[in-house]
Amino acid sequence: MMNLDYSVLLRALPYLGEGLLFSLQITLVAMAGGIVFGTLLALARLSRYKKLATVAAGYVNLMRSIPLILAIFWIFFLIPEIVAWLIGADHPVQIGTTRTAFIAFTLFEAAYFCEVIRAGILAVPRGQEGAGQALGFTYAQNMRYVVLPQAFRAMIPVLLTQTIILFQDTSLLYVISATDFLGAASKVAQRDGRLVEFYTFAALVYFAICFTLSKVVKRYQARLNKNVAHA
Repeated sequence: MMNLDYSVLLRALPYLGEGLLFSLQITLVAMAGGIVFGTLLALARLSRYKKLATVAAGYVNLMRSIPLILAIFWIFFLIPEIVAWLIGADHPVQIGTTRTAFIAFTLFEAAYFCEVIRAGILAVPRGQEGAGQALGFTYAQNMRYVVLPQAFRAMIPVLLTQTIILFQDTSLLYVISATDFLGAASKVAQRDGRLVEFYTFAALVYFAICFTLSKVVKRYQARLNKNVAHA
């Protein structure tokens, strides 16, 4: 421990910054895509059409039953082989680490967002939906103007908490040699032989970001509970 040299971090900051930016991009894109796809899955699970609800439930249960790292491996290694077989190509179709990251995280997180959103929809009093029907709203209009706005308002803390977990999970991309924040720190640490310095720095950055965001979520939750109590 006496031989630690944290000055090596200064020289690597631009590269580490690129890795952190990539991790944040994945988090934001997967959050947005996951919420959109998750909302569609939630509506499908609540659909009166049994086949549609069964397919949606099967997808959600599958994704929630496997490790995220396995989903990353599927898309990075298996999907190119399947696509090549379908189109009759001689070699696997390369997806690349960047597209793998965006696709894997969006599809995986959609299953978790789906359950959060479905619970939020079910928590909206049935009378609200009935009031929308009395106004002549169609099912789609009822969901858009009456149910979903109320559901999302209550779900925001949980969605943000899941997003924090999503940011932490981006560290798994090192297994496919993607240059996320942890991947960038690992590559420089291996190159310079400074594992302790870089992994300590990476841990501190993850802690600072996640702790700050968790405080924001907790404050928003307290404000939301206060508004509900006064309503």
